[in-house]
Parts: sequence; C-alpha cells; structure tokens
Amino acid sequence: MNGKRGGNRVAPAPRRKSRRLGARQAGIQNWRFRVVVVGLALLPIAALWKVASLQVLPDVDRGHEFLKSQGDERMVREEEIPAYRGVISDRRGEPLAVSTAMVSIFANPQVLDNGEQALAPLGRALGASVEDLSRRLDRYADKEFMYLARRITPARAERVMALDIPGVYKHLEYKRFYPAGEVAAQLVGFTDIDDAGQEGIELAFEDQLAGRPGYRQVLKDRRGRVIRDLRLISAEKPGGNLALSVDMRLQYAAYRELKSAIKHFRARSGSVVILDVQSGEVLAMVNQPSFNPNDRERLDTNAMRNRSLTDLIEPGSIMKPLTMVAALESGKFTSGSVIDTSPGYYRVNRKTFVDHKNYGPLSMEGILQKSSQVGTTKIALALEPEAIRGVFERVGLGQSSHTGFPGEAPGLLPERRRWRPVEQATMAFGYGLAVTPLQIANAYAVLADNGIKKPVTLLRRDSAQTEVGERVIGADVAAQVREMMKAVLEEGGTGTRATIPGYEVAGKTGTSHKVGRGGYQEDQYVSLFAGMVPADNPRLVTVVVIDDPRSESYYGGLVAAPVFSKVTAEALRYLNIPPTHQPAITELTSDAVSTIDPGAGSPVPVGLANVSEVDVGLASLAGGGR
Repeated sequence: MNGKRGGNRVAPAPRRKSRRLGARQAGIQNWRFRVVVVGLALLPIAALWKVASLQVLPDVDRGHEFLKSQGDERMVREEEIPAYRGVISDRRGEPLAVSTAMVSIFANPQVLDNGEQALAPLGRALGASVEDLSRRLDRYADKEFMYLARRITPARAERVMALDIPGVYKHLEYKRFYPAGEVAAQLVGFTDIDDAGQEGIELAFEDQLAGRPGYRQVLKDRRGRVIRDLRLISAEKPGGNLALSVDMRLQYAAYRELKSAIKHFRARSGSVVILDVQSGEVLAMVNQPSFNPNDRERLDTNAMRNRSLTDLIEPGSIMKPLTMVAALESGKFTSGSVIDTSPGYYRVNRKTFVDHKNYGPLSMEGILQKSSQVGTTKIALALEPEAIRGVFERVGLGQSSHTGFPGEAPGLLPERRRWRPVEQATMAFGYGLAVTPLQIANAYAVLADNGIKKPVTLLRRDSAQTEVGERVIGADVAAQVREMMKAVLEEGGTGTRATIPGYEVAGKTGTSHKVGRGGYQEDQYVSLFAGMVPADNPRLVTVVVIDDPRSESYYGGLVAAPVFSKVTAEALRYLNIPPTHQPAITELTSDAVSTIDPGAGSPVPVGLANVSEVDVGLASLAGGGR
C-alpha cells in the first residue's frame, strides 16, 4: 500500500519534467521561426542591396560603372557621318563635279556564315560568285571588317539588307560624278574610292572641297543593327564649293575642234588654251587624248596629264613677236626698219639658217609675216645677248604661272654667262627654251593688254575683283608689235587660215622640230598658233598646240591655225564680243570647194592647198618653225 501510495505520489514528477522540456522545445522552435522569418525578411533586402551595388552604388568593385562600361563597349558605338564634298562648277554655275549619296555594304567575317547556303543569296544580290565571296572571307577570317561592295545605289543596297543575313551591314557614303566627262577631265581631275582628290583641281583644292565628317553615338544590337541614336557628338561640315574660271560653252567648242584636228592630222596629242585678257582668267583649257573620269576601268595614265600646264615644248616661231619687242626697246630698230634677208640664208659659226626663199629686203612687219629666220637672226645678233631673254623672262616664260595646279611645269629659260651667237639666234625664234601652252598664252596676253602682265587664274574672279597687274612692256611697243602681227594673217602671210570673218586678228604661226635621240628629229614636229582678237583692243588670247601631226600637212599655219579660227570665232559669239567690221560675202566656186589636200587625201577648206608656209629656219639644226 505504502509502496503503491509512494508510487502514486512520485508518478506526477515526469509529467512536470515533460512540460518543462516541451516549453523549452517550443522556445527553440519559436527562435528558429523568428530566425527564418528574419532571414526571409533579409533576403529581399540583400537582393535590393545587390541590385543597388550593381546599378546604383558607384564605388563597388564590378558595380554599375563596370557593367555599364562593359555594356557600352558591346552595344554603344560611334559612327561617322560622312560630309558632302563641295561642288565644282564652271563660271556660269554649270556643275563639273558633284557628289551623290550611295551605300556601301560591309561584313564582319567572324559573324558572317561562310557556308554556301548563306553566301548564295548574298552573292546574287551583290552580283558576285559564291567562290569569290568565300575566298575573300577566308582572307579576312581574323578580321572584324571587310567591304563587300562600295558605293552601290540605295535600292540595290536595300535588296541586300532585306536578306537579313547576320554579319552584313551598310553605311552611307558619297560618290563623285563628273557631268562634263572627258571634256574637262584633266582640268577637274578626280577623287579616289575614299573621296579624296587625286588629280587636277580636286587635288589642288582638296582642303577647300573636302568636308569635315561628323560623329554620332548609337546603340546597336548584337547583330550590329542600330537600335537608336543616343547623341550627336559633332555635326558634319560640308565642303566648300568652287567656281572655276572656265566657260563650258567655250570648253566644249575647243574640245570638239581639237579632237577633230587630232584625228584628221593623226597627231599624237594637242592642247588649246583660251585666256581672258582683261581678267587673266582661263576661259577654256582642253587636251587630247582625254579620258572619262566616270569610268576608270581602262584608264590610260598618258591621257590624265593636263598638257596645257605640265608638258613642255620648244615654242618655235611664235616667240618672234617677243623678239621684236626686244628690238624696239633697244632703240636700234623701229617699226619701219628694213632688214636685208638676201640671199635667203645666213651663216652663224657653223650653222646656216635658211628661209623658204630669198625674200630680199623685209620690214619688221614683213619678217613676222614671212616668218623669216634670216631677218630674225640678224635682228637678234644686233641686240645685247640678254635683251631677248630679258623680255621672255618679264612676260613669264620659264616661270610657274602660280595657278596652284599640281604638277605645273615652270619651264626652262636658259641663263648663260656668255652667249654664243648661235644660241642668241636660236633663242630669238623659239629654240633652246621650254614653255607650257599656258605660259605662251600668258606672254601673248601681255602684248594684248598693252604691256601689262596679270596673274593667271583657274578660278572665277568676281566682277568686283580688279587685277591691276604689272607693266613689263611699254604700251607703245606692245601696240606696234600687235600691228605687225596683223600682217601674219593677211595675204602672203603664214597664218591666213586663222582669220575670223568680221574681226581683226593678230597672231603668229609656229612649227618646231621635236627633240629626240640624237637631237632634233627630221620628221617630228609641233604645230602651233597663238593669236589675239580683236587685234586693236584684244579681249581673248587663244593658243593651239598640235603635237606630232603625222600627215603631209604639219605646219602651224595648216594644222593649228584653222583650230584657232573655229574655236575663237565661237568664243567671240558666246561672249557677245562685237565684230570690228562687217565680213565680206564671197562666193565659192566649184573649183575652190573641191580643193584637195594631196597629203591628207580628203577635201579641205579653201586655201589649204595653196598656203606656202614653210619654215626651215632651224634647217641647220634640222628644221624650223612657222
């Protein structure tokens, strides 16, 4: 009993212990619960902290600054905004060089699939074979950029981009076009594939014509496509426009007549320069052979030269009027002086200078009219050795014309301590020096402008710009020489085919032998004519040079003078320069119309077969020139 009672009295103790244990376990469970709750509550805070550290806080390692820079490196790009190249136009605003917006297609070889399935449609759109594209991709496999097509039309570019081929992109460029084509090719020049000037005016005025590209910041996707523009970094600046001094009406006329003459006389090359006497502006400058700057696949580098500025020639007898200037300035001769040219030849040291025939006594005017080498030689030897060279130098021969044109030749005007008589004589009629056609035109412009030398320019001068110039020859001397030069175009002169109905013309023919191996060549010539019109108050100077005519007709009066007449007549008409007198109306007989040039074997204008111009003035040196 007692034991039972005792047992009954002790039995409740475990229950109290169990209650305490349960309470303790409940406390632990409550603590764990609170920890879990707190932990769960901290998770969003930790996530927010992480997000903040990545996107807000600036000083956290690999934080938002790092991620932003990495994203920008992959997605943000700077793109160039191409600048429009300035327009080149003639003096009347007719465009000679313009730029047109085109599209270039390029690729990332590391992204573009080199398989046939991807390249076949791309090749069809670009007009290229799959094999060619594959070879090019292999060649640039380690690069991230290669051009697929340069400067194609926007419509064609859209067809390519419509294929949506990964790794193929496009960007805007400008392509240069030349509306005048070959007519002004050597003067205007051209640009390269990157639109930088390479020749002619395009190169000479590159700094003015070339624009300054701009830049913009854009966002691109992983395929390189622009998603949106972010900002403009700098705006592009278009290039400046340039107005040349040439008049395309005169340029076309000169080019047409020169090309016809080159073909008719089977000449190697030729040049024509027309100069405005009053302003010094070049109104036309053409050359043959020429090229089409819009199609350079079969470009002949020989046709790229602007021969009017880069090619040197011995001018021959067209220098005789300047020799007359030296004679008049010396005081030893007057316009009425008479020189005895008998017996038709004159020996200087071991050289003999020969006229076509014995002209006997000739006036100064007659010497120019007949282009007498004997008369010119006697005048030259009567002058001081430096007298003739001094005149040549004053009018700009042997010096750069300072047009800024690339490759312009300064020429050659020899200078000697002691002049041998034969050197003095040959220089008097245009041998032993080398000049460009433009220098000849500039020298004649001095005579035309009463002895005033003005700077020559290829750029249009505004009407407000007045070129005063420098007096290098006396006005009375220049007027007397112009009067003498009229006789060259009169009956019996060597330049009758240079006449222009209604206008008085003053000019001079020239036919010089070319220099080759062993000296002057017997069968190679340069035919020239230089003249001014109207003779009493000249407005235009025109110089025609025909290099190496291969027909029986090669004298300057037969080859170059007709070109002068046709070109200058059109220039006078275009510029509305009134005639000095009304042209006489003459009837052409059937015999005259059917005059035949035996050398050319084709009908030629009246007077060609009867012109007796012969210039053997440098016969001792293998020829001369009229």
